[in-house]
Amino acid sequence: MIISFLITAMIPVGNTKVSASTDTLNLKGAAAILIDGKTGKVLYEKNADELLGVASMSKMMTEYLVLEAIHAGKLSWDQKVVISKFIHDLSNPSLGVSTVGLTEGESYTVKELYESMAIHSANASTVALAELLGGTEENFVKLMNKKAKELGLKDYYFVNSSGLNNADMLGNHPKGSDKSDENKMSARDTARLAYHLINDFPEVIETAKQPILKFRGEEFKNFNWMLPGLIFEYDGVDGLKTGSTDYAGYNFAATAERNGQRFISVIMKTGSQKERFEETKKILDYAFQNFSTEEIFKSNYSIKGKKTVPVLKGKENSVKIATKEPLTMMIKNGEKDQYKPKLVLDKKKLDKNGNLVAPVKKGEVVGYLTYEYKGEDLGYLYPNQKSKVDVIATESVEKANWFVLMFRGIGSFFGNLWHGITSTVSSWF
Repeated sequence: MIISFLITAMIPVGNTKVSASTDTLNLKGAAAILIDGKTGKVLYEKNADELLGVASMSKMMTEYLVLEAIHAGKLSWDQKVVISKFIHDLSNPSLGVSTVGLTEGESYTVKELYESMAIHSANASTVALAELLGGTEENFVKLMNKKAKELGLKDYYFVNSSGLNNADMLGNHPKGSDKSDENKMSARDTARLAYHLINDFPEVIETAKQPILKFRGEEFKNFNWMLPGLIFEYDGVDGLKTGSTDYAGYNFAATAERNGQRFISVIMKTGSQKERFEETKKILDYAFQNFSTEEIFKSNYSIKGKKTVPVLKGKENSVKIATKEPLTMMIKNGEKDQYKPKLVLDKKKLDKNGNLVAPVKKGEVVGYLTYEYKGEDLGYLYPNQKSKVDVIATESVEKANWFVLMFRGIGSFFGNLWHGITSTVSSWF
């Protein structure tokens, strides 16, 4: 279901890290990252690989697993979940954690629990879904860590489904972790999780963008205060997940879309509710004001001096090549001229001398076109990524018949013989 790698195939050039001391945006958070929501291209980062408390942003993994189960037919939205005493007690507003108040013995649908988790960050609802999927929350945590590995996350530590500190779980935290443990992730891995969640299950936005949760006659505000109608409303914001604990500070994985361009940002360990939104505004302003998707090289593009590839045993000695599609990518405004084309031929299709071997069919992929960039390149979310497009043969070259090949061989023999004789004679004088 992971469609993200089908969007753009990818390979890094240099990767320049941004530390707190060189932070051009002067952010107040401990770590941050900004990416292109479609390709995962990193546009800005600060301490992006530091393992920090992630709090309720870890609910994105629970959302991912629920949506995956829905798509696989393992769960249905109208499936009923009966609330246990523990879930009821964890849902008590007096605990001071986000909740919608679930009643012991009462049934709630998967959709009700999911929406209360995704919109109002309801912790007891999250644990109820975890128990439904995993049998126990302990088993569900194993699913979380397994999925994290499948998605290519590197710096993560899941001990429960909700992001609460284990000490807040009334003595019922999953086994295998300390009672004061808490989920941790890096900003980069949080962005990776958000990236997969949005691209693999786009419907997640339809829930995340709702500023108000209507739950059994009551209304609860979304903790994402940058949504329409809320206090820090920001044009284009339609998700994704906030999180805060004493250990983690105030975090926010945001996403915003304008005119078809989506960005994802993560800010971690800010000092207050207000600060996490103010710092996110800085990041998103930077994104929308400085970056756009541009066509770097056109379709049917050929590099000067590399417009053909030699062909062995063909009716013609070479074949014309060009890009199958245009190469488009997110770049900083005004920097298009800093991208130079780079042709990479498929070595599996070449002989030891760099020739294609006939027959070559029109439209056959012979390699790819990528780029070399003169500026600061932060790469993509994953180590082996970089935009590229297929390079194809724009014409067919049939294999020459045996008679033509024989005479070419004879001509080559005498040509080599004559070259040897002239070289020998020249050496006498």
